Amino acid sequence: MPKPIETSDRSIEAPSRAELIDHLVRTRIAGQVATPRENNLSHYRKLANGDRHYWLGLELGDRWADEQDVLAVMAERCGVVDDPEVRHGQDTIDPELTVAGLDRLAARLRKAAADRQSVLFATGHPGGLLDVHRATAAALRAAGCEIVVIPQGLVADEGSVWQFADVAVLERGATLWHTHSPAPMAAILDALAAEGRPQPDLVVADHGWAGCAAQRGLDAVGYADCNDPALFLGEAEGTLQVAIPLDDHVRDPRYYDPLVAYLLNAAGLR
Repeated sequence: MPKPIETSDRSIEAPSRAELIDHLVRTRIAGQVATPRENNLSHYRKLANGDRHYWLGLELGDRWADEQDVLAVMAERCGVVDDPEVRHGQDTIDPELTVAGLDRLAARLRKAAADRQSVLFATGHPGGLLDVHRATAAALRAAGCEIVVIPQGLVADEGSVWQFADVAVLERGATLWHTHSPAPMAAILDALAAEGRPQPDLVVADHGWAGCAAQRGLDAVGYADCNDPALFLGEAEGTLQVAIPLDDHVRDPRYYDPLVAYLLNAAGLR
């Protein structure tokens, strides 16, 4: 049996693939997720119409101007319903695709650990994914990786860019903010360059934090919900290395603990 993995300061045993899939469906991290179909289709349409808020820092040009093409990629890589005539109700994320994404991410983390690379963690979804990133950062540090410390005094989108538990976040008014913007990541990467420091070997993030890093040519991986199509398009085009489909803000963030345990076990990061 695999050894227990430390996640969220709670020791749990890494689940098997089948056990994780069952957990993802029961907690609605995947399967029948909470995101309405109407919301998904609206976001796909806005991305196709050129609304950069939905591009998440990627430069998509006019390559995805047909929302049906966007839907096709989302059905293939995320597992949403592929029928464009389905306009209402709850949408889906295929848990098999979630675990496949975790396996691809695990392979990239294994390489980072083997090469003792520098890794930057960031999240635009601190209410859901902060501890997922924190636990992964802790495991990579224990394996000899450098966890990038961001420069001080950074500002973006009328807020401050801070690092909390090894994870870069946007803060406003003593509150960690949910943001899709690429501007905070751009502020970090520009400040690293201004200080003469190297860019990260790997960025593990979500939302515009991941998109911005990938667009700049960095190795980047990102978690993405079914209403955030840009990262899946970036993966399809080869700009983003891995997009992991999941509901990025379920009712209890501890629901992600078995996912992290599976990921770290698959990456050899015990």
